[in-house]
Amino acid sequence: MPTFAYYAVDHAGKRLRGSENAVSSGALSRALESRGLLVVEVAEATAQQASGGGMRFGRKREVLEVTRALASLLPVGMPLSQALRAAGGVATGDVKVALDEVRARVERGETLSTALAAYPHMFSPLYVGLVRAGERSGDVDSAFARLAEQLDRDEQLRGRILSASIYPLLLATAGSLAVSVLMFFVLPRFVTLLAGSGAKLPASTSLLLALSGFLQHYWPFLLAIPVAVGAIATWMRSTTDGARAWSNTLLVIPGIRTLRSYALAARFARLLGVLLGGGAPLLMALDDTIESLGDPIARDDIVRVRTRVREGSSLRAAVADSTLFPALLAQLIGVGEDAGELRVFLLKSADIFEERTERATQRLAALAEPAMIIVFGAIVAFVALSLLQAIYGINANSFK
Repeated sequence: MPTFAYYAVDHAGKRLRGSENAVSSGALSRALESRGLLVVEVAEATAQQASGGGMRFGRKREVLEVTRALASLLPVGMPLSQALRAAGGVATGDVKVALDEVRARVERGETLSTALAAYPHMFSPLYVGLVRAGERSGDVDSAFARLAEQLDRDEQLRGRILSASIYPLLLATAGSLAVSVLMFFVLPRFVTLLAGSGAKLPASTSLLLALSGFLQHYWPFLLAIPVAVGAIATWMRSTTDGARAWSNTLLVIPGIRTLRSYALAARFARLLGVLLGGGAPLLMALDDTIESLGDPIARDDIVRVRTRVREGSSLRAAVADSTLFPALLAQLIGVGEDAGELRVFLLKSADIFEERTERATQRLAALAEPAMIIVFGAIVAFVALSLLQAIYGINANSFK
């Protein structure tokens, strides 16, 4: 069923934008009008609109605040529709529009999980799966409490990893700018002086000046590099083949592979543990985990794990055959299965691998800093020594 983007106005004059699946644009228009909306425009959504263009940081923060509000309002006995209306007060923009639509759907008789699933760019499969599990067990209140805790944990982990990466990124930017200034502005000023001296230049100086001249004449081609990088990044983000190629690349780089393995193990264990805690059966929890993982290689591996479990294998044996996850994950899962506390040990596994992910990121950042200092320092030293060697040669010839 295709996805259509719409622009409508409600009875209060509020402008609403969103996207929904429908048989046709006319069917969606009639559905919107039946809700009391004045339809301004309905058009088939582009791929970016259908996916919401990705979850922006602001959206993630607002979804977290909405989830916290619902986790606080529902346990005190507030009806779901009223709680959704109240939680909408902490949201703005697209998140508020989506939450209003979710509330309208719930008031028409849809389940909350079905209504949330209509906005995948706002509410992830994990979000929907945990709410669905809460509906099955009759404990939606606890589902939102677990969701708020999980979203907050994810945000904290992203923040710690970002903090560890900021200084190396700044150092790389500053070093690149310094080298660019040398090659484009400083060296050209020496070309006339050195070329007019008539002295034979050292090989290192000749190489340096040739490189500087090449960059001076062909600098427009350098502008194609960020364009090409942007195009490749867009391909990797927007296509399945691109995402798979990026994932495979990360998994063959030494150091990065270990970090990626820890991060995916933590994500898998956390998602599965949270879903099982919400009352979802193991196979259904694995289905929701597959949908929630963004890495295509990890999804393929979890599909294999789910197939093994459905055929009667234990989760430990299925995970142990994986070449993606660390062996420790299967061992901890096996202890949990033997003790009848699979959910508890999955969450413990997630804690362990999240800590290892953070430590590995900090180690890589700590190694990157001196490595970049050495590289950029060597470049600057090479430039300075080449120029000094040439100037020394010119001065030496002038005294002969």
